[in-house]
Amino acid sequence: MTTIKFGTDGWRALMDKEFTFENVSLVAQAFSDYIKNEFLKEGLQRFPKVVIGFDYRKDSENFARTIAEILIANDIKVHLSNTACPTQAVSFTIVDEKQDAGIAVTASHNPAGYNGFKIKMGFGGSADKVFTNGVESYIGRHSVLKKAFSPKNPRITDLTENYLKFLKKYVNLNAIRKAPYRVLVDSMHGVGARNIETILAGGKIKITTIRSERDVTFGGVSPEPIPHNLGVTIERMKKNDFDLAVVTDGDADRVGAVRPGGEFISPGILLSLILIHFVEDLKKTGSVVTTVSNTALIYKVARKYGLKVHETPVGFKYICEIMRRENVLIGGEESGGIGFQNYLYERDGMLSGLLLMEMMAMRKKSFDEILKEVENEFGKLSYIRDDLTYPNESKVKFFEFLSSYTPKELMGQKVKEVKKADGVKLILEDDSWLLFRLSGTEPILRVYSEAASKRLAEDLVKHGKDLAFQRV
Repeated sequence: MTTIKFGTDGWRALMDKEFTFENVSLVAQAFSDYIKNEFLKEGLQRFPKVVIGFDYRKDSENFARTIAEILIANDIKVHLSNTACPTQAVSFTIVDEKQDAGIAVTASHNPAGYNGFKIKMGFGGSADKVFTNGVESYIGRHSVLKKAFSPKNPRITDLTENYLKFLKKYVNLNAIRKAPYRVLVDSMHGVGARNIETILAGGKIKITTIRSERDVTFGGVSPEPIPHNLGVTIERMKKNDFDLAVVTDGDADRVGAVRPGGEFISPGILLSLILIHFVEDLKKTGSVVTTVSNTALIYKVARKYGLKVHETPVGFKYICEIMRRENVLIGGEESGGIGFQNYLYERDGMLSGLLLMEMMAMRKKSFDEILKEVENEFGKLSYIRDDLTYPNESKVKFFEFLSSYTPKELMGQKVKEVKKADGVKLILEDDSWLLFRLSGTEPILRVYSEAASKRLAEDLVKHGKDLAFQRV
């Protein structure tokens, strides 16, 4: 039997190898066994209630149906989406309907050949290690049960509808609709679809959506909002026909952006902008959570307002843990997953885009004007991430080398700190840095850098790549 392991956010695997109907059925049965056993331990005398949603990937709807049939056979009440939906719509439905858990069939931003099994807990956020370890412990222990749908189970509705109503209440919809801006939305053939365009219809703001239709190949690129996958969007922004481009990933929980002229704006900078908007325009306060791979701009902005900053390993579930125990204003990853105060314990790419537009509307300034002001105040940082195809067998060897790699100098500067909480991060005298991280789902080594100049950032990444390939 294939070894099935849950990673940072769910179990993901290739559909022509591990992510098969047989293996998905094993995981669904294990999920059922675990949640029922937890109910018994807690003395709950009712059937568990679980929400199931799915994305646009090949067979996602069929995987979701299979999961539902197994849960039903295990006396679990199921609320199944009748169409593909954002992952955060599953989270919203859990909280809104007081469900016990949720499952999203999605591989998020991974290449088209992948699919995934994301588990959400009763608070609406990603399952913790206790939950996923518990599910793993039941895999293969009991025979898979399956039962056909009945009129009463599952309940089948559109999960997106009520989620979008909730989204509209979070932002100043009237102000955004009145703003005379032109915004390009790139849904990357994911479940963001035309949702932003629909929400803002009927106002002065003009939304043009591209790559909104389902394409199980995602147009031949991974549905991840990084420059390599955004050629069509960057080219359109070079024509200066739009004030902003907002990009969402395959399951619409991550965000990226492109400014006029075609420059990609990293999610860390977007988080910093929304943080400024929250404090200055909306008069909010609270702490900030970021990950080890995110931009130093977040720290600079937080320092200006006297806000506490937490740094976590990469993975939104680590951010969520802090959001659940204290008043967090905003928290996010460099990969584009950002969560917000008084919202779900979940990231949301579409809401991130709407908040950027709200900032523009309330300030009566274009995205470029706002960016230039921030760059003038805090300095312009160059951030680079390069994903290297790197053999799985070489990963362990390279990180064994990095565990003892403590250079005193790099690029002519002293290395003032080495962090090893998640990957290996070398921080230089002027706060420039170089980070190595391994992908948990693909044969990929990620090399990140940030510096005050593009040249230094590129040189740092080149140094990192050279170092990695010397060890293959």
